Amino acid sequence: MPDQLISTLAKVIPAIIVIFILAAILVPQALRILREYERGVIFRLGKLLGAKGPGVIFLIPVVDRMVKMDLRVVTIDVARQEVMTRDNVPVTVDAVVYFRVVDPISAVVKVENFWKATSLIAQTTLRSVLGQAPLDDLLSQREAINLKLQEIIDRQTEPWGVKVTAVEVKDVSLPDSMKRAMAKQAEAERERRAKIVNAEGEYQAAEKMVQAAAMISKEPIALQLRFLQTMREISSEHNTTTFLPVPIDLFSPFMKGKS
Repeated sequence: MPDQLISTLAKVIPAIIVIFILAAILVPQALRILREYERGVIFRLGKLLGAKGPGVIFLIPVVDRMVKMDLRVVTIDVARQEVMTRDNVPVTVDAVVYFRVVDPISAVVKVENFWKATSLIAQTTLRSVLGQAPLDDLLSQREAINLKLQEIIDRQTEPWGVKVTAVEVKDVSLPDSMKRAMAKQAEAERERRAKIVNAEGEYQAAEKMVQAAAMISKEPIALQLRFLQTMREISSEHNTTTFLPVPIDLFSPFMKGKS
C-alpha cells in the first residue's frame, strides 16, 4: 500500500508542478488591473472587442491582446518654429499643447501614434496661423491667437479621439534689428504724445488768456488790480529789484493820438 501511494504521488507531483508553472505564466496575462484614469482596448484574434476599465480585466491568454490608454491631460512642447508674419517679419515662436484622450478606441484604431500625430499637427498649424497674422497682433492679441490655434488643432484631432483643451504660445523671439526699430518707434510715439499734450496745454492757456483779456477790456479797473497784485508779488521776494509804478492813464493821450 505505501508503495502504491508513493508511486501515485510520483506520477501526480510532476503534473501539479506543471500546472503551477502554467498558472504562474498565464494568470498575469489573463488578469489585469486598470486604474481609474486608464482604459484597456481589447482585441481578440485581431478583432476589436471594445474598451474596458477601470478595475479588474480578464483576458484569454494568447487569444486576447490589450492596449492600455491613459485618459489624463498631457502636455507636449511644440519645438521652436521659424515663422514669417504677414508683414514679412521673421520671428521664432514655440508653444505648449494640452490634450487628452476622450475616445480610447479611436486613438488606437484610427491613428498609429496619436502623440506624434498631435505634435506634428500642432507644429504645422502654428506656422500656418502665425504666418497669417501681422506682428502687432502676434504681440498684442495673444489670447485670440491661442483660441484660434486650439480650435484648428482640436478640429483635426477629433477623429482620433483626442481633445485639445488649450494651446499657449510661450515665447516670441524677434531679430535684434526689429527690436531696435520697435524701440525707436515707441520713442517716437512717446515724443508725439508729449508734443500733443504740450500743444493742448498751450491751446487751453491761450483760451483762458483770451477770456481774461475780454473780461479786463470790459472792466478797466481789473487791470489796475492785476497791476497791484503783481507789485505785491514782486515786493514779497527777497531781491534788490526797484520798480516805479506809472499810471497807464498817462499814456492814454499818446495812444489815442497814434491811433
